[in-house]
Parts: sequence; C-alpha cells; structure tokens
Amino acid sequence: MKSARPSAALPVLVVPALLLAAMPALADSNSFLDPQGPVALAQKEHLIRATALIMIAVIPVLLLVPLIVWRYRRRKNSSAAYRPKWDFSPLLETTMWAVPVLIVAILSVYLWKATHRLDPYAANFGTDPAVEVQVVGLDWKWLFIYPELGIATVGEMGMPVDSQVAMELTTDTVMQSFLIAALGGQIYAMPGMTTQLHLAASEPGRMQGENTQYNGRGFTGQKFDAVAMQADDFQNWVDTVRSTGRVLDDATYRILAQRTDRAEVQQALGTADMPDNALYFTLPDAQLFDKIVHRYHGDTALPRADQPGTTSYGQETSQ
Repeated sequence: MKSARPSAALPVLVVPALLLAAMPALADSNSFLDPQGPVALAQKEHLIRATALIMIAVIPVLLLVPLIVWRYRRRKNSSAAYRPKWDFSPLLETTMWAVPVLIVAILSVYLWKATHRLDPYAANFGTDPAVEVQVVGLDWKWLFIYPELGIATVGEMGMPVDSQVAMELTTDTVMQSFLIAALGGQIYAMPGMTTQLHLAASEPGRMQGENTQYNGRGFTGQKFDAVAMQADDFQNWVDTVRSTGRVLDDATYRILAQRTDRAEVQQALGTADMPDNALYFTLPDAQLFDKIVHRYHGDTALPRADQPGTTSYGQETSQ
C-alpha cells in the first residue's frame, strides 16, 4: 500500500501561526501592533490573546476537514470504515459544543475587563499631573489647544513621556474620527459636543495621528505628528511654541478654520521661525475651546457665514 501523502491542510495550519509571529514585523510606528504607549500595548495583547483562543477552534477545523475529505474519498480498496447507519457520537457532540462555549466564556471575561480598563474616559495610564489638551477638528487639520500652557498648535502635538495626556475633543465642522494608532484607539468627535480620550507614551518618538472619517478632498492629508519627549525637551518645545507662535485671535482662527488643507494653511499662517509641517500659536483666550463648543447651543442655527466647513465661511482655494 502506498504511504499517505502529506496533508493539504498543513499550509493552512501554519499560516495563522506565521501571521501571529510576523505581526510586529509587519507593523511600523504608526500601528498599535508596534505600541508606543500602554493603551496600544494592552490592545495588542488583547488581540493576540483573542486570536490565540479562537485558533483553538479554527485550527482543528482547518486541519480535519481536508483530512476527512482525503481519507473518505471514493476509491477502490479503501481502508476507511463504511458506517451508513452512524449518526451520533456523545464524545464528538460534547467536544464540538463544549470547546466553543468555553472559548466564548473566556473571551467574554477578557472583553469585559479590557472594556473597563481601556475606557477612553478613564485615566488608567500615565502619571499625574496630566497634560490637558483640547482638540478641535477642522477642515482639514487638527487644532491642539494647551489651555494651562497658553499655547496651541496645528500639525504637531507634543507630550511628555510617561505623563498622562487628558484630551477633550470636539469639531468645528463635520463629524471626524481622531486616531493615534501607536498610542491608542480612535474616537469620534462632533460639533457642539465633547468627548474624552486619555493616552500616554512610554518612550520618546514621533507617531502619526490622523482623521479616519472621510470629510472631503483634504481627508487623506489630515494627519499630524504626535511627538513624545522627555520632560525637559517638552518644556523646551513649549518655550519654542510661545516664542515663535502667532497670536490665535479671532481673525487668525477664522483663517485657520477655513476649508484648507495642511499645505494651504501653512502657506497662509506659517512663518520662517516655524517648522515646515506645523503651526505654532499663543493663546490669548483660554476659553477658546468652550466658545467653539457652546456657539452650537443657541436657539437658532448658525448662519452659514459663521459656520466653518461651508464655502460661505471661507472659499476653498483649490478643488
């Protein structure tokens, strides 16, 4: 009798294991698979744990189905038992139901714990005192306001390593989705409403942040650099922003809030003292964020001329 050929299921079995092992290599500093903070690290561990548990049920199926098809295929002089009246096996039935039920139960416990631990409103990571950052989504850029420090930036968000970053988010245009993948999950923001997000960075580095909610022609360019620095470097960065920034008054904010992408607003408001990919501002009004939110709470709708995101507020410079 000829020896059995290797199972065709072997490559199917090996692929999931290779993918799990290769995840860090496939990722970069813009992915939670290469975490730069405790929140993203917890998310990565949760994904790997959940995937490993699910593979307990998936791998046997991927392995046994091809083996069964091969063993019981129609052929002459087959050694496989032929049992046309067989219809039930207590052991097989118990195994088929018990294993998935157990996996679901374990995953439910993990999910419950992870949901509470990774609650974006909870300050579970990073050291106090927190760095307060107010985030405003605009077309097509993000404005970061540091009310306690009296500064604001566009295109660059600085933070000290190991410190808790407490963010309050809104938009002054359509709904947007805020994400710094290497630090934590995304969260939506809407005009006239606020939400919160707490993150922390474990080591110095530069990570990409972005808007993941499509909002027009400048969507693909609505990105920024999240820069984690040591405490002394962060203070130097704050001093640089203060010394080189423009005053963020009403006239400047109106230019900033127009439907312009990062390159266009950089050309309109950038100076030789600023980086090529960021705008720095000083903050004369520490209540700017609250004013942006509260002006949507009136009895009547905002006139189009006072609503960022409309052409009446500021004509787009390119289409």
